[in-house]
This record gives sequence, structure tokens and C-alpha cells, in this order.
Amino acid sequence: MTNPVLPPFDEKTAIKKIRLAEDAWNTRDPGKVVLAYTENCSWRNRAEFVVGRNEITQLLIRKWTRELDYRLIKGLWAFTGNRIAVRFAYEFHDDSGQWFRAYGNENWEFDDDGLMRRRIASINEHTISSEERKLLWPLGRRPEDHPGLNELGL
Repeated sequence: MTNPVLPPFDEKTAIKKIRLAEDAWNTRDPGKVVLAYTENCSWRNRAEFVVGRNEITQLLIRKWTRELDYRLIKGLWAFTGNRIAVRFAYEFHDDSGQWFRAYGNENWEFDDDGLMRRRIASINEHTISSEERKLLWPLGRRPEDHPGLNELGL
């Protein structure tokens, strides 16, 4: 990243940091996503605990092997200093074609270089029909004019 978003965060920089994370995750490229984290970043993702870029990469590979046509929206919940609280929703289908929507929140803590050193994620998901989908842009980055979480009632 040539112009990193560094703590301490204000509302504008917290929103920018969140959008950068959303954009990276929507690439579904573990090698790109993992660069936002410190070498020894600790994660709690649901009930899985991982530490370091290698373990994060392996978790993301498993995730996106199972979660097909993944699309994600993140939004600001709160921020202070070097921490940001995020809420999110994402949709995907499995290899049988069953669609799911997941909701959750994340607590992020950053080092002075703007790399995330701690991520705590709580996630719940449920099945949906393809007609219930709300995240309908082409794979990749969410378009600027696509509604966010609030506008979608998520």
C-alpha cells in the first residue's frame, strides 16, 4: 500500500480503512488480503483461532473454497485511537447451490504502521433462497452506487 491509512482514526479514515478491507476481501485473493495484517496477527474467526499470516492464508483458502460467489459489505460501527469496530454481511453459495447470508461484527486493532495486529470476528449465517439475495453486483469490488448495509436493511 503506497498511502496507508494510519491510526489514530477519525470517522473519515476509519471508513476508508473499512472500504479498503472490503475491497480486498471481495477479491477473494488470500495472498492480497493477508498483506493487511501483521506477521503475527492474531484472529478469532467464529470459533477458530489462528496466528500469523500463514495460518490466516490457510483459513482464507478454506473459506473461499467453500463459500462460492462470495460478496461482502462492511460498515463502520465505532472507532477510537487504533481500533475500529465493524459490522458486515456477506452472501455466498456452497457447491450444491444453496445460498447463505452471514452477518457479524469484527473488532480490529492496528499497529502504528496501519497493519491489523488483532481481529476478533463473530459471525452467524443462515440459508436464503437465490431470490432473497441482496448483494447483486458482479464479482469483485462493490460498485460505489450499490446500497450499503443500512440501505439494504442489514
